[in-house]
Amino acid sequence: MRTRLLLGLSLFSTGLLAGAFGYGAANLVPTFHSVPIDMRLDFHSELMRMNGITVQGAMAVSALSALVLAALTRGRARVLAATAGLLTVASFLITRFGNVPINGRIKQWAATAPPADHAEFLSRWELFNDARTCTAAAAFVLLISVALRQAGRGTTEHH
Repeated sequence: MRTRLLLGLSLFSTGLLAGAFGYGAANLVPTFHSVPIDMRLDFHSELMRMNGITVQGAMAVSALSALVLAALTRGRARVLAATAGLLTVASFLITRFGNVPINGRIKQWAATAPPADHAEFLSRWELFNDARTCTAAAAFVLLISVALRQAGRGTTEHH
């Protein structure tokens, strides 16, 4: 019962994370390209301020629940859950060391003016965003496979 609830929590939080990043990549980034740069910078700054708590929370719950699930399962389920947890940690690291520093620059630009090379930084932000979207989506797929394997067995694996 405990592993089923943990699997549910990890699926839910990782699905939210992958969905948030996927929505951003599919909808927000193209919208950023179609509005004037000052509007993009203002919106981007405000969006990142609002996203800070929710995205970090989803990453933390996703990583912790998947890693604890890995500790409570064995065999293939353990490997899949551990890999999902590590992929979520990778999403966090990409965000923290890739996107966040650029977000700080964007916030400064919104208050002043973007430098001549701003497009290079915005492109780099988008590459980091694509990378974290892929790691979060891969983690979600792995956890779905754990759930499908366990549903196929009719039970959960325990230590």
